[in-house]
Amino acid sequence: MPSNQEPETPEETGKSLPAPPPPPARLVDLWQIVIVGNILWLGILVVALFTGPSILAWTAFTGIVLGGIGMAIMTWQRSAARRGSKTAQQGL
Repeated sequence: MPSNQEPETPEETGKSLPAPPPPPARLVDLWQIVIVGNILWLGILVVALFTGPSILAWTAFTGIVLGGIGMAIMTWQRSAARRGSKTAQQGL
């Protein structure tokens, strides 16, 4: 006869769950996305500058600056991971 109890969870049995597989490389490597984004912001900035000063020009400039900061942070984290720093993000 089947019991009406719920199946035991891994925590109850003391067994550990297998580690999840690593994400695909195309989802982890953000360099291509950031570079394409910066190129798009640069194109928008050029168009905005030729059409006259506007809030769009400042927005595009800010997008380029933030993209550069993001690339610097990614480079910093990648080098820390390669050095084996304990606080670095893994899998970069």
